[in-house]
Amino acid sequence: MATSTDRFRELRRLLSSYESTGFAFDDTESRPGDALSAYLRQTASDPERVAEVVAEIEDLLAVGLFNEEIAEDVDLLPRINPPGGATVEGCLAVIDGHLRKSLADPTTSAHTPPQTAWEWAERFPELSQMLGAYFHQDFPLEYSSHREALDDYISDTPKSDLQQVAVEIREFLTLNESDQSLKKWTSSLGLAVSPPSGVRLRQWLADVREIILNQ
Repeated sequence: MATSTDRFRELRRLLSSYESTGFAFDDTESRPGDALSAYLRQTASDPERVAEVVAEIEDLLAVGLFNEEIAEDVDLLPRINPPGGATVEGCLAVIDGHLRKSLADPTTSAHTPPQTAWEWAERFPELSQMLGAYFHQDFPLEYSSHREALDDYISDTPKSDLQQVAVEIREFLTLNESDQSLKKWTSSLGLAVSPPSGVRLRQWLADVREIILNQ
């Protein structure tokens, strides 16, 4: 549970991207690795987030990673694994350097398709919420049909979020042109059940979008 101040909120989001590498630090001074590249793509159109995480990293390094003053805040951060001979502080300094470069020269395209599970969830938060919370592995124990689960989601969700998930489904289908890609990334977002009998996954998602839009 986060502290009331949540001193390193954005840094926690950034470091969670490293789950895709098993929390191994894969950045070098010359190039960002897979996890940091994913974060930079997702924040390309939101430099305020980048500025926020730069400030948090520099705050952390200035105070000291093992300072008791920030011990509770540091405990909330995902643990990255530095390569041999490196320190966590050194890794954070490398990350900080790449973040500063992105602020000075934001060349990363915000329209580049996501490439990691973390990145898909960041880009499609409401779709991830719908699939993971209503079409999970215990779906058969809670609902008698896909429509019952969808109706439950609709009744529990504010109208603004319903509008957002409709936008996200359209973009998600556009980015996943192949059925193989669509299956892979819906699973990563939390979908643990097959579509209704006789309905292809792509069609089911399109149908879900139409039902939501017609509420």
